Amino acid sequence: MPADRCKFKRPLVKISGEAFCEPNGFGISGDELLALAKSIKNVHQVGGQLAVVVGGGNFVRGAQLKIPHIQRATADYMGMLATVINAMALQDACESIGLETRVLSSIDVPSVAEKWIRRRAMRHLEKNRVVIIAAGTGNPHFTTDTAAAQRAIELSCDVIIKATKVDGVYDKDPKKHADAVRYERVTYLEALQKGLRFMDATAVALCMEHKMPLMVLDMKVEGEIERAIRGDKVGTLIEA
Repeated sequence: MPADRCKFKRPLVKISGEAFCEPNGFGISGDELLALAKSIKNVHQVGGQLAVVVGGGNFVRGAQLKIPHIQRATADYMGMLATVINAMALQDACESIGLETRVLSSIDVPSVAEKWIRRRAMRHLEKNRVVIIAAGTGNPHFTTDTAAAQRAIELSCDVIIKATKVDGVYDKDPKKHADAVRYERVTYLEALQKGLRFMDATAVALCMEHKMPLMVLDMKVEGEIERAIRGDKVGTLIEA
């Protein structure tokens, strides 16, 4: 479908590290990586300009790394490096199927990625390249969710699509509670008041302040992200 028939012309897709491996797995699965690259290619063809923020939880989650003698800030930097690994893998997979990409990193790794510069990222988008953003915000104590919100605002994106393991936002954990209720639409203020956990509070506050719409959906459902970009009702829409 041509981009001019889509609701969102410049989406940012946030992909967790779990998308790179088998369920409950570790590292990078070749099959999962290729499936992810194909999905990104389909999204790019549907929605035009596309930015992607990758997580690193398939290797290291800084906030959850509980090893004596490793400080939290160090653990967070380790997590940022994990996102660079994922971004490199995703870039190669995307380009192997004919998609032009650029990896921009918030920490300096000049041998494998360009440095994050907003205007540079904008030029890549305008040249129809997929911009893969690694290393979060480049600062410890901030999640890749916050990085996704920050970068989406900087790049003037019109939506954040958070691709997760669940098909939306629930009033409680659907894996633990059979009676969990999924929301089709909710405001950021309602989400904060109800304590709904789909992003960290800093990311939510950024999205709410800048009126950035967010969609939460299941990354494993084929075509789900494309439908979201077209404006179809999928997952959960969170808006100001």
